[in-house]
Amino acid sequence: MKRKTILILTILTCCVFMACKSGAKSSTNMDNQKETMLNIETTMGNIKIKLYNETPLHRDNFIKLAKEGTYEGTLFHRVIKDFMVQAGDPDSKNAPKGKQLGSGDMGYTIPAEFVYPKYFHKRGALSAARTGDQVNPKKESSGSQFYIVTGKVYNDSTLLNMEHQKNEGKMSQIFNDLAQKHMKDIYKMRRENDEEGLMNLQEKLFAEAQEEAAKLPEFKFTPEEIAAYTTVGGTPHLDGEYTVFGEVVEGLDVVDKIQNVKTDRGDRPEEDVKIVKVTILD
Repeated sequence: MKRKTILILTILTCCVFMACKSGAKSSTNMDNQKETMLNIETTMGNIKIKLYNETPLHRDNFIKLAKEGTYEGTLFHRVIKDFMVQAGDPDSKNAPKGKQLGSGDMGYTIPAEFVYPKYFHKRGALSAARTGDQVNPKKESSGSQFYIVTGKVYNDSTLLNMEHQKNEGKMSQIFNDLAQKHMKDIYKMRRENDEEGLMNLQEKLFAEAQEEAAKLPEFKFTPEEIAAYTTVGGTPHLDGEYTVFGEVVEGLDVVDKIQNVKTDRGDRPEEDVKIVKVTILD
């Protein structure tokens, strides 16, 4: 009965999400290509980052914005301790106190480039912000906004529980994908109050979802992920949801200073933390 209730609510509320597909393409030449290093000068110190060659769209866009000076004067507008520090909103330049930030953009998005599990949300990961799945089912990244992971340390049992949840959730994802393809039928049956039709469709889709889910490999964290998440920490629940395109190589102490500043109810620092300049080092 519990399963039926959940699935009925899924159909009737139409909370359907499309599966994401990686936009990243590997190349044998990428392993030999030198990684680009940049310095993010902030009002609290310098943060040195490197950009991954396996995420060329995000790499090239970040380099372009750095050269154009787009980040100069922007704020770390969203700071959540033990989670991440976010910046890159063009509307944050000279933003008055109390102004809500985070919706500014460049007028374009960047296709997702997931290189998972090689690159994941460990502490210090540089990732692209984005809008939610309901308006952004392909998980495309913001044209400018990014965040640096601070996260927290997890124990083995918590990671095992996350593995279980991910494996349990894959069938729900498949079910949602199948329901998306039948939305016209679902809307029609809703208008006609055809509860029997909805139930029959639900059972059919549930059986198909079970069959498809059984074909997928079981999710497990890699040894590298376990080592990182149980020592330096991170945000494992973001893996596969947001593009990781670089990492901090120097200046995590500065990132920690930023994450510890006092913030308002909207997670904006009460005292502005600005990006002074982003400089390409190599």
